[in-house]
Amino acid sequence: MARKTSKKTDNPSPDAMPARVDPCLATLVDKPPKGPDWAYEVKWDGYRLAVHIKTGRVRVLTRGGYGWTERFPTIADDARRLAVKTAILDGEAVVLDDLGRSDFGMLQRALGRLPSAVEAGAIVFYAFDLLYLDGRDLRRLALRERRRLLEPLVAGREGTIRLSEEVQADGDEFFRVACAHGLEGIIAKHVEKPYRTGRGEWWQKITCKRRDSFVIVGFEPSTVPGHLGRLLLAARKGDDLVYVGGCGTGWSHELSRELRNLLEGISTKTPAVSLRRKNAVFTKPVLVAEVEYRAWTDDGKLRHASFKGIRQREDEASVFDMASLRL
Repeated sequence: MARKTSKKTDNPSPDAMPARVDPCLATLVDKPPKGPDWAYEVKWDGYRLAVHIKTGRVRVLTRGGYGWTERFPTIADDARRLAVKTAILDGEAVVLDDLGRSDFGMLQRALGRLPSAVEAGAIVFYAFDLLYLDGRDLRRLALRERRRLLEPLVAGREGTIRLSEEVQADGDEFFRVACAHGLEGIIAKHVEKPYRTGRGEWWQKITCKRRDSFVIVGFEPSTVPGHLGRLLLAARKGDDLVYVGGCGTGWSHELSRELRNLLEGISTKTPAVSLRRKNAVFTKPVLVAEVEYRAWTDDGKLRHASFKGIRQREDEASVFDMASLRL
Protein backbone atom coordinates (compact mmCIF):
# COMPACT_ATOMS: atom_id res chain seq x y z
CA MET A 1 0.00 0.00 0.00
CA ALA A 2 1.41 3.37 -1.03
CA ARG A 3 2.30 5.71 1.81
CA LYS A 4 1.06 9.31 1.75
CA THR A 5 3.94 11.70 1.25
CA SER A 6 2.08 15.00 1.30
CA LYS A 7 -0.92 16.58 2.91
CA LYS A 8 -3.04 19.29 1.38
CA THR A 9 -3.32 22.42 3.50
CA ASP A 10 -5.16 25.71 3.19
CA ASN A 11 -2.53 27.53 5.21
CA PRO A 12 -0.20 29.61 3.02
CA SER A 13 3.53 29.48 3.56
CA PRO A 14 4.80 32.21 5.88
CA ASP A 15 6.56 35.19 4.34
CA ALA A 16 10.26 35.50 5.10
CA MET A 17 10.95 38.32 7.55
CA PRO A 18 13.16 40.95 5.85
CA ALA A 19 16.41 41.78 7.64
CA ARG A 20 15.84 45.43 6.81
CA VAL A 21 13.23 47.56 5.04
CA ASP A 22 14.21 50.81 3.34
CA PRO A 23 11.63 53.24 4.73
CA CYS A 24 8.81 55.06 3.01
CA LEU A 25 9.67 58.78 3.04
CA ALA A 26 7.32 61.75 2.87
CA THR A 27 7.52 64.32 0.08
CA LEU A 28 7.55 67.99 1.15
CA VAL A 29 4.53 69.91 -0.16
CA ASP A 30 3.14 73.38 0.49
CA LYS A 31 -0.42 72.43 1.47
CA PRO A 32 -2.18 69.33 2.83
CA PRO A 33 -3.95 67.15 0.26
CA LYS A 34 -7.74 66.94 0.44
CA GLY A 35 -10.20 64.08 0.19
CA PRO A 36 -11.54 61.09 2.14
CA ASP A 37 -8.55 58.90 1.20
CA TRP A 38 -6.13 60.99 3.28
CA ALA A 39 -5.40 60.67 6.99
CA TYR A 40 -3.16 62.99 9.02
CA GLU A 41 -0.65 62.61 11.85
CA VAL A 42 1.61 64.88 13.85
CA LYS A 43 5.09 65.21 12.33
CA TRP A 44 7.33 63.98 15.14
CA ASP A 45 10.70 65.65 15.75
CA GLY A 46 13.05 62.78 16.54
CA TYR A 47 14.80 59.73 15.07
CA ARG A 48 13.03 57.56 12.49
CA LEU A 49 13.48 53.95 13.59
CA ALA A 50 12.38 50.44 12.64
CA VAL A 51 11.89 47.99 15.51
CA HIS A 52 12.41 44.34 14.49
CA ILE A 53 11.03 41.71 16.86
CA LYS A 54 11.83 38.02 16.30
CA THR A 55 11.09 35.46 19.02
CA GLY A 56 12.12 37.78 21.83
CA ARG A 57 15.18 39.21 20.08
CA VAL A 58 14.84 42.90 19.24
CA ARG A 59 16.83 45.03 16.81
CA VAL A 60 16.43 48.80 16.50
CA LEU A 61 17.57 50.18 13.13
CA THR A 62 17.93 53.79 11.93
CA ARG A 63 16.45 54.77 8.60
CA GLY A 64 19.96 54.51 7.17
CA GLY A 65 20.13 50.86 8.31
CA TYR A 66 22.46 51.24 11.30
CA GLY A 67 21.93 49.09 14.38
CA TRP A 68 21.19 51.36 17.35
CA THR A 69 19.61 48.84 19.70
CA GLU A 70 22.08 49.68 22.46
CA ARG A 71 21.24 53.39 22.17
CA PHE A 72 17.53 52.75 22.70
CA PRO A 73 17.40 50.09 25.43
CA THR A 74 13.99 51.21 26.76
CA ILE A 75 12.43 50.77 23.31
CA ALA A 76 13.99 47.30 22.94
CA ASP A 77 12.85 46.24 26.43
CA ASP A 78 9.28 47.38 25.83
CA ALA A 79 9.17 45.72 22.39
CA ARG A 80 9.73 42.34 24.07
CA ARG A 81 6.49 42.86 26.01
CA LEU A 82 4.33 43.21 22.89
CA ALA A 83 1.95 40.32 22.15
CA VAL A 84 3.74 39.27 18.95
CA LYS A 85 6.15 36.54 17.86
CA THR A 86 7.59 38.45 14.92
CA ALA A 87 6.98 42.02 13.81
CA ILE A 88 8.50 45.13 12.25
CA LEU A 89 7.25 48.47 13.59
CA ASP A 90 7.94 51.73 11.76
CA GLY A 91 7.93 54.89 13.86
CA GLU A 92 9.77 57.77 15.52
CA ALA A 93 11.72 57.99 18.79
CA VAL A 94 11.08 61.28 20.59
CA VAL A 95 11.27 63.06 23.93
CA LEU A 96 8.25 65.19 24.84
CA ASP A 97 8.42 68.58 26.53
CA ASP A 98 6.04 69.78 29.26
CA LEU A 99 3.41 70.63 26.63
CA GLY A 100 3.55 67.23 24.96
CA ARG A 101 5.56 68.42 21.95
CA SER A 102 8.51 66.41 20.63
CA ASP A 103 11.82 68.17 21.27
CA PHE A 104 14.84 67.02 19.25
CA GLY A 105 17.34 68.77 21.53
CA MET A 106 15.94 66.95 24.56
CA LEU A 107 16.19 63.65 22.68
CA GLN A 108 19.86 64.33 21.93
CA ARG A 109 20.51 64.94 25.61
CA ALA A 110 18.63 61.79 26.64
CA LEU A 111 20.90 59.82 24.28
CA GLY A 112 23.90 61.22 26.11
CA ARG A 113 25.51 63.23 23.34
CA LEU A 114 25.56 66.32 25.55
CA PRO A 115 25.38 66.68 29.36
CA SER A 116 21.78 66.69 30.53
CA ALA A 117 19.28 65.99 33.26
CA VAL A 118 17.02 64.31 30.66
CA GLU A 119 16.99 60.56 31.31
CA ALA A 120 17.00 57.84 28.65
CA GLY A 121 13.71 56.59 30.13
CA ALA A 122 12.03 59.75 28.84
CA ILE A 123 12.30 58.47 25.26
CA VAL A 124 9.01 57.41 23.65
CA PHE A 125 8.62 55.46 20.40
CA TYR A 126 5.52 56.46 18.43
CA ALA A 127 4.64 53.59 16.07
CA PHE A 128 2.80 54.70 12.94
CA ASP A 129 3.07 51.64 10.69
CA LEU A 130 3.32 47.85 10.85
CA LEU A 131 5.32 46.19 8.07
CA TYR A 132 5.46 42.56 9.19
CA LEU A 133 3.46 40.51 11.70
CA ASP A 134 3.76 36.86 12.75
CA GLY A 135 4.91 35.43 9.43
CA ARG A 136 3.05 37.83 7.18
CA ASP A 137 4.60 40.64 5.12
CA LEU A 138 2.10 43.50 5.34
CA ARG A 139 3.76 45.94 2.95
CA ARG A 140 1.49 44.96 0.05
CA LEU A 141 -1.60 45.85 2.09
CA ALA A 142 -3.23 49.28 2.06
CA LEU A 143 -2.27 51.60 4.91
CA ARG A 144 -5.84 51.34 6.20
CA GLU A 145 -5.35 47.57 6.73
CA ARG A 146 -1.86 47.92 8.21
CA ARG A 147 -3.18 50.42 10.76
CA ARG A 148 -6.07 48.06 11.61
CA LEU A 149 -3.50 45.42 12.59
CA LEU A 150 -1.16 47.88 14.34
CA GLU A 151 -3.67 49.56 16.64
CA PRO A 152 -4.56 46.53 18.83
CA LEU A 153 -0.83 45.98 19.50
CA VAL A 154 0.08 49.46 20.75
CA ALA A 155 -3.05 51.61 21.23
CA GLY A 156 -3.70 52.73 24.81
CA ARG A 157 -0.27 51.69 26.08
CA GLU A 158 1.58 53.82 28.63
CA GLY A 159 4.96 52.22 28.07
CA THR A 160 7.78 53.36 25.81
CA ILE A 161 6.06 52.11 22.63
CA ARG A 162 2.83 53.97 21.83
CA LEU A 163 0.51 54.59 18.89
CA SER A 164 0.94 57.66 16.71
CA GLU A 165 -2.70 58.67 16.39
CA GLU A 166 -4.33 59.28 13.03
CA VAL A 167 -6.55 62.33 12.75
CA GLN A 168 -9.54 62.33 10.42
CA ALA A 169 -9.97 66.07 9.87
CA ASP A 170 -9.71 68.89 7.38
CA GLY A 171 -6.03 69.02 6.48
CA ASP A 172 -5.78 72.81 6.32
CA GLU A 173 -7.35 73.21 9.76
CA PHE A 174 -5.20 70.47 11.33
CA PHE A 175 -2.07 72.10 9.90
CA ARG A 176 -3.10 75.51 11.24
CA VAL A 177 -3.69 74.10 14.71
CA ALA A 178 -0.40 72.16 14.65
CA CYS A 179 1.59 75.29 13.82
CA ALA A 180 -0.30 77.36 16.42
CA HIS A 181 0.73 74.83 19.07
CA GLY A 182 4.40 75.00 18.12
CA LEU A 183 4.60 71.62 16.37
CA GLU A 184 7.01 70.96 13.50
CA GLY A 185 4.22 70.17 11.06
CA ILE A 186 1.95 67.32 9.93
CA ILE A 187 2.13 64.20 7.77
CA ALA A 188 -0.59 63.24 5.27
CA LYS A 189 -0.89 59.59 4.18
CA HIS A 190 -3.04 57.99 1.50
CA VAL A 191 -4.93 55.24 3.31
CA GLU A 192 -5.39 53.01 0.24
CA LYS A 193 -1.70 52.77 -0.75
CA PRO A 194 0.70 49.90 0.07
CA TYR A 195 4.03 50.54 1.80
CA ARG A 196 6.54 51.71 -0.80
CA THR A 197 10.20 52.23 -0.16
CA GLY A 198 11.58 55.67 -1.02
CA ARG A 199 10.02 59.08 -1.42
CA GLY A 200 6.68 59.43 -3.16
CA GLU A 201 3.37 61.29 -3.26
CA TRP A 202 1.51 58.70 -1.12
CA TRP A 203 3.10 60.20 2.03
CA GLN A 204 3.37 64.00 2.19
CA LYS A 205 4.81 66.33 4.83
CA ILE A 206 3.75 69.91 5.45
CA THR A 207 6.10 71.81 7.75
CA CYS A 208 5.49 74.99 9.70
CA LYS A 209 9.07 76.08 8.92
CA ARG A 210 11.81 74.69 6.69
CA ARG A 211 14.08 72.28 8.51
CA ASP A 212 16.90 70.05 7.28
CA SER A 213 20.15 68.40 8.33
CA PHE A 214 23.62 69.66 7.34
CA VAL A 215 27.13 68.37 8.00
CA ILE A 216 29.15 70.44 10.45
CA VAL A 217 32.50 71.18 8.78
CA GLY A 218 33.82 73.76 11.23
CA PHE A 219 33.05 76.68 13.51
CA GLU A 220 34.04 80.24 14.26
CA PRO A 221 34.86 81.02 17.90
CA SER A 222 32.80 83.57 19.80
CA THR A 223 34.27 86.79 21.10
CA VAL A 224 33.33 85.33 24.49
CA PRO A 225 36.24 83.04 25.49
CA GLY A 226 35.40 79.32 25.32
CA HIS A 227 32.11 79.79 23.46
CA LEU A 228 30.76 79.13 19.98
CA GLY A 229 30.24 81.98 17.54
CA ARG A 230 29.02 80.28 14.38
CA LEU A 231 28.69 76.79 12.93
CA LEU A 232 29.95 76.20 9.39
CA LEU A 233 27.66 73.87 7.45
CA ALA A 234 27.74 71.75 4.30
CA ALA A 235 25.29 69.75 2.17
CA ARG A 236 25.78 66.82 -0.17
CA LYS A 237 26.45 67.45 -3.86
CA GLY A 238 27.00 64.17 -5.65
CA ASP A 239 29.76 62.37 -3.75
CA ASP A 240 31.14 65.62 -2.30
CA LEU A 241 30.23 68.19 0.34
CA VAL A 242 29.59 71.83 -0.52
CA TYR A 243 29.56 74.78 1.88
CA VAL A 244 26.07 76.26 2.39
CA GLY A 245 26.76 78.93 5.00
CA GLY A 246 26.37 78.80 8.74
CA CYS A 247 24.25 79.56 11.75
CA GLY A 248 25.02 81.57 14.84
CA THR A 249 21.84 81.25 16.88
CA GLY A 250 19.76 78.56 18.56
CA TRP A 251 21.89 77.68 21.57
CA SER A 252 21.95 78.80 25.19
CA HIS A 253 25.01 80.18 26.97
CA GLU A 254 25.64 76.77 28.52
CA LEU A 255 25.08 74.81 25.30
CA SER A 256 27.40 77.18 23.43
CA ARG A 257 30.26 76.13 25.70
CA GLU A 258 29.37 72.42 25.45
CA LEU A 259 29.25 72.55 21.64
CA ARG A 260 32.57 74.38 21.48
CA ASN A 261 34.22 71.65 23.59
CA LEU A 262 32.63 68.92 21.49
CA LEU A 263 33.79 70.43 18.19
CA GLU A 264 37.31 71.18 19.41
CA GLY A 265 37.62 67.45 20.08
CA ILE A 266 37.16 66.66 16.36
CA SER A 267 39.12 69.57 14.87
CA THR A 268 41.28 68.93 11.80
CA LYS A 269 43.78 70.76 9.59
CA THR A 270 42.10 69.40 6.46
CA PRO A 271 38.79 71.15 5.56
CA ALA A 272 36.00 68.92 4.23
CA VAL A 273 34.90 71.73 1.87
CA SER A 274 36.61 74.34 -0.25
CA LEU A 275 36.43 77.34 2.07
CA ARG A 276 38.67 80.09 3.39
CA ARG A 277 37.45 82.01 6.39
CA LYS A 278 39.52 83.99 8.84
CA ASN A 279 39.48 82.47 12.35
CA ALA A 280 37.61 79.34 11.17
CA VAL A 281 38.35 76.09 12.98
CA PHE A 282 37.65 73.12 10.71
CA THR A 283 36.27 69.84 12.02
CA LYS A 284 36.02 66.27 10.80
CA PRO A 285 32.68 65.85 8.94
CA VAL A 286 31.22 63.36 11.42
CA LEU A 287 28.41 65.38 13.01
CA VAL A 288 25.19 66.69 11.48
CA ALA A 289 23.30 69.78 12.65
CA GLU A 290 19.52 69.98 12.55
CA VAL A 291 18.84 73.49 11.26
CA GLU A 292 15.67 75.53 10.89
CA TYR A 293 15.78 78.25 8.22
CA ARG A 294 13.57 80.51 6.12
CA ALA A 295 14.91 80.20 2.58
CA TRP A 296 17.95 79.87 0.29
CA THR A 297 19.95 82.68 -1.30
CA ASP A 298 20.49 82.70 -5.06
CA ASP A 299 24.03 81.39 -4.59
CA GLY A 300 22.97 78.39 -2.47
CA LYS A 301 23.39 79.66 1.08
CA LEU A 302 21.00 79.31 4.02
CA ARG A 303 19.00 82.35 5.14
CA HIS A 304 18.17 83.01 8.81
CA ALA A 305 19.45 79.62 9.98
CA SER A 306 18.96 78.53 13.60
CA PHE A 307 20.50 75.50 15.32
CA LYS A 308 18.10 72.84 16.67
CA GLY A 309 20.22 69.81 17.54
CA ILE A 310 22.95 67.35 16.55
CA ARG A 311 22.87 63.99 14.82
CA GLN A 312 25.67 61.60 13.97
CA ARG A 313 26.57 61.51 10.30
CA GLU A 314 26.47 57.71 10.18
CA ASP A 315 22.75 58.04 9.47
CA GLU A 316 23.70 59.53 6.12
CA ALA A 317 20.17 59.44 4.65
CA SER A 318 19.19 62.62 6.49
CA VAL A 319 21.87 65.00 5.11
CA PHE A 320 20.44 67.63 2.73
CA ASP A 321 21.16 66.92 -0.95
CA MET A 322 21.68 69.97 -3.17
CA ALA A 323 20.18 68.02 -6.09
CA SER A 324 16.75 68.60 -4.53
CA LEU A 325 17.22 72.41 -4.47
CA ARG A 326 15.73 74.56 -7.23
CA LEU A 327 17.45 77.97 -7.30
